[in-house]
Amino acid sequence: MKVAIVGATGLVGGVMLKVLAERNFPVTELIPVASEKSVGKEIQFKGKAYTIHSMEQAIAAKPAIALFSAGGGTSLEWAPKFAAAGIVVIDNSSAWRMDANTPLVVPELNGSVITQHNKIIANPNCSTIQMVMVLKPLHDAYKIKRVVVSTYQSVTGTGVKAVQQMDNERNGIQGEMAYKYVIDKNAIPQIDVFMENGYTKEEMKMVNETKKIMMDDSIALTATCVRIPVMGGHSESVNVCFEKDYNLAEVKALLEAAPGVIVQDDIANFIYPMPQSAYDKDEVFVGRIRRDESAANSLNFWVVADNLRKGAATNAVQIAEFMLQRGFIA
Repeated sequence: MKVAIVGATGLVGGVMLKVLAERNFPVTELIPVASEKSVGKEIQFKGKAYTIHSMEQAIAAKPAIALFSAGGGTSLEWAPKFAAAGIVVIDNSSAWRMDANTPLVVPELNGSVITQHNKIIANPNCSTIQMVMVLKPLHDAYKIKRVVVSTYQSVTGTGVKAVQQMDNERNGIQGEMAYKYVIDKNAIPQIDVFMENGYTKEEMKMVNETKKIMMDDSIALTATCVRIPVMGGHSESVNVCFEKDYNLAEVKALLEAAPGVIVQDDIANFIYPMPQSAYDKDEVFVGRIRRDESAANSLNFWVVADNLRKGAATNAVQIAEFMLQRGFIA
């Protein structure tokens, strides 16, 4: 099976290569794609060198599937061209997520929305993925009315430039700024651009994508997204109000049974999710699960996941695996 990675030299692209190798996805030929300045250079995959292609060269090579992680503008322009050539595109940008004809997929939750006719499938936002992995089993049991979420997001979500900015600041080096402000020893309450309603684009992604994935527009959700100087993953403080009351032990049992979710909730031994312990793992970790004593039928929890893996690369590869298992790609 020929597999293209569009954005192969970026942070997420690199993790996609790693995840494909780790999960033994049946790649017979890799077609790495990057910007024009990288075309002709080589990258390594499973001990073999592969030459970086241009977009046109990648389409001409006729891969069965293309994993895109090269930004929304690139996806808007090129995903339809790949799809027109019969290539299945799994896109990690925000370009196609809210398109009515494009499935927005977390395989453990709603893989069934994919059909053999879909040529573009959208990977949700990293902060959305980890939250809905926990919300969906609870929604099925108790029916969610409202969610209030505050995120604490890793610099890796911005990309290589942001990681370099933080490293430069920690080492007293002047360099290129990925953010408007210093990130080290700071918290920046802005991720992506501001919208007319005063929310950022990242915050509205969480609102709109959650409703689409969970197929329920009645869920009220409000978000505040913050960039903090950490590596390893995103953290979220989530408050949920249900229509029905719940039993706390049953909540924990539901989450322990949820595919891809690991409960770390032992406060007596100071065990709870953290970015350092979630780093390089594919699961979503949830802890600090407790009743909200200020409101009826309400729950608080803390959820952490590696944003480059389950929040991006791993989820995309899992979509490809899902389609392969069902014979939608070959």
